[in-house]
Amino acid sequence: MSDILDWTIIGPALVAGLIVLSTHVPLGQEVLKRGIIFIDLAIAQVAGLGVIAAHAMNWDPEGLQVQIAAVGAALIVATGLHWTEKRWSQIQEPLIGIVFILAATGGILLLAGNPHGSEHLKELLVGQILWQTWSSLLPIAALYAVVLVVWFALHPRSGALTFYLAFAVTVTASVQIVGIYLVFASLIIPALATTGIKRGNRLFLGYGVGAVSYFIGIAVSVLLDLPTGAVIVWSMAAVALVAGFVISDKRAAG
Repeated sequence: MSDILDWTIIGPALVAGLIVLSTHVPLGQEVLKRGIIFIDLAIAQVAGLGVIAAHAMNWDPEGLQVQIAAVGAALIVATGLHWTEKRWSQIQEPLIGIVFILAATGGILLLAGNPHGSEHLKELLVGQILWQTWSSLLPIAALYAVVLVVWFALHPRSGALTFYLAFAVTVTASVQIVGIYLVFASLIIPALATTGIKRGNRLFLGYGVGAVSYFIGIAVSVLLDLPTGAVIVWSMAAVALVAGFVISDKRAAG
């Protein structure tokens, strides 16, 4: 297989997946704990809307303005959702759903007059993980290192705002390299597969499920010439299913 797979492409793509998992596994476990499953889709879609809006204003796709637009939009909505959680916690999930659908349809409206609109929308949904380079991953890795330090240092003693802000920043960066579908999968599937395990072991196993899934998905997509993001999502679901059965069997035996 090593003769078939081009590691100059596979390597950066796999590392991109591992970088995304570094923050998404612990944040995904917090999402399940809070019971706000669709916040990742909502924030990812809002960040995508910020990117689409920047494109609509003809800003440089690689420029700082696009990143400011995406992060700014995500932070504003994350702060708003933190506010609604404190005041209307019983309807938080429906509110998150409304945010998602407004951001999704807002993106469609902004792209309506763009001849390349469908292409931009597809990139946001499925990402461009195979086109990542080592240099493009460095700023993402540095950002996530800071987020992880802040998360593990402050989270046990901080309130919900730390979660919402960390979530907004990480999802904004992730959606631009792996797409909205993989952001959701990376947050929810490893966390769901390891439900019920002690915290330290759960984090370790969640990383394992995610890493194996990314490797299998990238390899299969390259070998069969299939869309990488979609294959990784299916791969993650399959790996998580197997892991879930093994974990449940061990708990039953114990």
